[in-house]
Amino acid sequence: MTMRQKILKAVYPLMMGVTKLFGKNNKTMINQLGVIAPRSVYDLTVTLNSGDTLALSSLQGKKILLVNTASDCGYTNQYTDLQQLYEQNKDRLVIIGFPANDFHEQEKGSDTEIAQFCKVNFGVSFPLAQKSVVIKSPEQNPVFEWLTHKDQNGWNEQAPSWNFSKYLVNEKGVLTHYFDPSVSPMSNIITGAITK
Repeated sequence: MTMRQKILKAVYPLMMGVTKLFGKNNKTMINQLGVIAPRSVYDLTVTLNSGDTLALSSLQGKKILLVNTASDCGYTNQYTDLQQLYEQNKDRLVIIGFPANDFHEQEKGSDTEIAQFCKVNFGVSFPLAQKSVVIKSPEQNPVFEWLTHKDQNGWNEQAPSWNFSKYLVNEKGVLTHYFDPSVSPMSNIITGAITK
């Protein structure tokens, strides 16, 4: 861990408190009408950082939490909470991290370096995708294209507002929630949505 990463890890609890106090980066959006996607998420695949391919169709019957991540961000400590959430809900939940360098150069490492950093510093055992673009652009990862275009997912246009934005897909492939970065993975709203 670099000195910057150590400092960011140390100030993370304070940062989360301040963002909560001022209502920054803590939006939650819910598919309250249960809108079904016109295009199935199960048609998509994820290229993992190992080079292997994960067909999302293999995850039917489980909830999927899709998170854009970065190793050099104030929210990087959320890897700890994501890992805890994953371990507590392995029977019903798969988390997939999507490392991206879309916000102020906060993910500069290679796929191998990112995987090593996550494993050594946070014990991450949930799948990580190959580093890709998650913001709306011609290069956007197809999974994030599905998550952020209502003509594909049925209702949501919200792109990641920063690193560690979270999208929850239910057991039937319906996008049910979007959570901003300041919504902790272990918050009641996320754990409640997963155990519901």
